Amino acid sequence: MAAAGPSRSRRALVLLIWLASVLAGVAVISRTHFSADLSAFLPASPDPHQRVLIEQLQAGVASRTLLIGVEGGKDAAQRADVSRALGKAMRASGLFDQVQNGDTSEWEASGTFVFDHRYQLSPEVTPDRFTVEGLRNAIDDTLSLLGTPAGNLVKPLLERDPTGETRRIAEGLLPATSPRTDHGVWASRDAPRAMLLAGTRASGGDLDAQAVVIARVESEFAKATQGLGANAPKLLMSGAPVFSVTSRDQIKREALHLAVIGGIVMSGLLMLAFASPRALVIALLPVATGVVGGTAAVSLVFGHVHGMTMGFGSTLIGETVDYAIYYLIQARGASVPGTGWQRWRDLNWPTVRLGLLTSVCGFAALVFSGFPGLAQLGVFSIAGLIAAAMATRHGLPMLAPDGASGMGMRHLMARAAGAIARTLPKLRWGFVALGIVAAVLVAWQGSDLWRARLSSMSPIKQEMSDLDARLRDDIGASDASTLVVVQAGDQQAVLRATEAASARLDALIEGGELLGFETVTRMLPSIQAQQDRIASLPDATTLRTRLAEATAGGPLPAARLAPFIAEIDKARTLKPITRANLIDGPLGAVVNAMLYERPGGGWAALIPLHPGPKFDAVRLAAALSTLPEVQVVDVGNELNSLYAHYLHEAFVQVMVGALAVVVLLGVYLRSGRRLLAVCEPLALAVLLTLGGMAALHVALGILHLVGLLLIVAVGSNYALFFDQLQETGTADEDTLASLMLANLTTVVSFGLIAISDIPALSAIGRVVAPGALLALLLSAAFMHRKKTVAGVGSKIPP
Repeated sequence: MAAAGPSRSRRALVLLIWLASVLAGVAVISRTHFSADLSAFLPASPDPHQRVLIEQLQAGVASRTLLIGVEGGKDAAQRADVSRALGKAMRASGLFDQVQNGDTSEWEASGTFVFDHRYQLSPEVTPDRFTVEGLRNAIDDTLSLLGTPAGNLVKPLLERDPTGETRRIAEGLLPATSPRTDHGVWASRDAPRAMLLAGTRASGGDLDAQAVVIARVESEFAKATQGLGANAPKLLMSGAPVFSVTSRDQIKREALHLAVIGGIVMSGLLMLAFASPRALVIALLPVATGVVGGTAAVSLVFGHVHGMTMGFGSTLIGETVDYAIYYLIQARGASVPGTGWQRWRDLNWPTVRLGLLTSVCGFAALVFSGFPGLAQLGVFSIAGLIAAAMATRHGLPMLAPDGASGMGMRHLMARAAGAIARTLPKLRWGFVALGIVAAVLVAWQGSDLWRARLSSMSPIKQEMSDLDARLRDDIGASDASTLVVVQAGDQQAVLRATEAASARLDALIEGGELLGFETVTRMLPSIQAQQDRIASLPDATTLRTRLAEATAGGPLPAARLAPFIAEIDKARTLKPITRANLIDGPLGAVVNAMLYERPGGGWAALIPLHPGPKFDAVRLAAALSTLPEVQVVDVGNELNSLYAHYLHEAFVQVMVGALAVVVLLGVYLRSGRRLLAVCEPLALAVLLTLGGMAALHVALGILHLVGLLLIVAVGSNYALFFDQLQETGTADEDTLASLMLANLTTVVSFGLIAISDIPALSAIGRVVAPGALLALLLSAAFMHRKKTVAGVGSKIPP
């Protein structure tokens, strides 16, 4: 009596376990946080300079800064009204720690605070300032401004502040490259655009919160322009929060788009091959299981899933569907109905399992990478491949014990594969010659071939980068290419070191290397500096005597300066200013942006720079080199260094993975001849792919390297099956058809990824699509036929 396949109870149990596992994975994914910041592709254990950079990328002021433009509209007055309304609404939202647009109405209280504490804040307050000569010079400078536009600001304060400390503090708080003001708000110098600068309260790495902030700005802008009709200005936004949120959304959309398009195309191919909707649905189940399993595993191991990893899920389709294809085609044709799955399990599963293990060995190297993003790709790939393979091994026999019954175009595929297997061995030496040419080309280009940078992984389009540059130039934002960071164990130590660094930077301004810089100590000097300044103030009797001599014969008699003497006497009793005194006002937001508690403990201060025409990062570093608390980080060089380190580590990990694959194959095959036959096509496929990239002058990077690893992972299945055909001497058409169809779906899948708008995914697709095709062709070309078998060629379908 014919066997009827697995028992009903076993089928129910296996399918129930499978469904429960998938649902558990979906439950994990539903609670998963997805991120998209490129700092995930930076070292997990950075050196001190790298740590400073990573902190800034993840939570620094630059990561929280929005640049906003109000462009076009009726005229400048309309843009100014919209800017004021938008700025007011943003401040009221509580989502921002600062919103600046040139409107000074919010700074009135801060102005009073600065005036009341001017003798603690002014760097000009020294003992020399209050000598007879110092007082004479300071008063003369103040009087000289009365006939200028600044006179209207100086005159009301003259009798209380004749030395001009308030004015000097205000000048120090103005950015060296401040934007132009038009109708009371900031405006572009060369475009019809009002400007705003805002810092979000949320961390730059909290993309959900940043998305809420961006949506709120858009909503408030819509309210501010409501009723303006066709004359309404338009909103422009840029900055790190916009880039991060846009990247995440674009990666999500692209991953969904690739999954849908890839699913449709592959479904069409599988329908042609199987001519059975049921077989089509069954073939896609391991794919879905693999993507769910990989995503859930990453979430459980890392606590979140990077958007690039999620996008990488679409690349798994190309390999995981192969397992289903192998089973559905190779399990058919059993002599006893219902036993096809057992025949496949005994004859073909060991080869598939070995291919799976070689892939796992390759990707396991990535798991131990020092870069979280690369480690995520490794975990995702391993978990996804294992989940898909287990679904194929245990689940598909319960649904289709004898594989796919429909023939479709499989006979034609088998004939095509047979023709390839008969013809390509004759071209073996031609492939070897091409490999030599490729090796020479790759060696000639050397390290220049791997010249891609970290920015090549970002999906941000050039027009967004151009807009950011325009808005940054309009607003006079400080240069972000060089960071000066001061670190110490407590606030006061940081402030004292910042003051020391500022003195060195002042010298660079005089030399034209800097136009200026911002420092927190202009608003919050160290307690030591404040005490020294207060100690410089003379008592009332001494000051009265010196003022009489300093003003003798001048236009401002000492008798009018009694309020000044009273102010000095009051200042001598003031308590030092602390961070708590500033926290609630606009000055507090600026202080928080430049003085922060570090995640690992201690405090740090950031000094934004405005480079001058003679700026040189090397000379800057030399000027600050003797201050141990101060670090100068050249962002461009540091990112390039990080990427080079990242690339080197990836190379090492891939080489370790490749060695593990060879060792595993050697242990399993137990034959040097067979090991060479399996490894030859894989090595040559990688070499020819690299040679093609070199010939096209493609700048290769990290994800191209991951693509080369995928060639080995996918190609090992082809090489092992051809090795099996060689050893058995039987090239049945179902095995050949499964290889042809598996390769076709892989090439099409990665071909679609190659035209993705996400550079990182596109890089993988452009490597794997041609590499997988080469792996199949070369596996056939390097199949050495055994003389003891009556010609493998005779067993290949004509």
